[in-house]
Amino acid sequence: MNGSKSSIDGIVKFLSAGPLDPKTEIVLGCPAIYMDYAISKMPKNIGIAAQNCYKVASGAFTAEISPAMIKDIGSEWVILGHSERRNVFGENDALIADKTAHALSEGLKVIACVGELLEEREAGKTQEVVFRQTKAIADKVTDWKKVVIAYEPVWAIGTGKTASPEQAQEVHEQLRKWLAENVSADVAKTTRIIYGGSVTASNCKELAKKPDVDGFLVGGASLKPEFVQIINARQ
Repeated sequence: MNGSKSSIDGIVKFLSAGPLDPKTEIVLGCPAIYMDYAISKMPKNIGIAAQNCYKVASGAFTAEISPAMIKDIGSEWVILGHSERRNVFGENDALIADKTAHALSEGLKVIACVGELLEEREAGKTQEVVFRQTKAIADKVTDWKKVVIAYEPVWAIGTGKTASPEQAQEVHEQLRKWLAENVSADVAKTTRIIYGGSVTASNCKELAKKPDVDGFLVGGASLKPEFVQIINARQ
């Protein structure tokens, strides 16, 4: 929940100045109220995603937005299951799975988020939690080409703590193995698994070197000019 027209103008300015790695796909998760404005201002090679949507096309669900609305203003992306939606607003695995199914059925691309709380990691339950969340989503996926999985350990979001490159790689590798065993080897090979959790210009290059880290779900750093360095982390 960040942003204003003037701050979006600032992001447009530093992204337009770049330079940006042409091999990196860039999608910005924008508050729904500013999506139309951001789409009109951003360079055309940068996608704009909704940060959430509901599981049906329309109806008596005041304040929600639907995939149809997201498409209507020219976006083709939505973030679902973000840790804050799960842990602040109480969204459970089943709801996130239903949202994913509906968004995909409407033709949107989905950034589906999974990740464990600090107490779950300390209890040795990281794998159990992440696999449970992934399975709920995977059971509803019809087109894996339109899904990006984001691993975001909740204990590393906005805390200044970052999963070490080794910790991130370990979970990403486990997720890819789970996909191979439970979906298909092709899906495991081709699905992008990105990391989110206090990604900054100072740690992005080490994280990007890991073989199963395909990109980043960037938080606060995406509001600052250092975001350009994160976009170029694989160069």
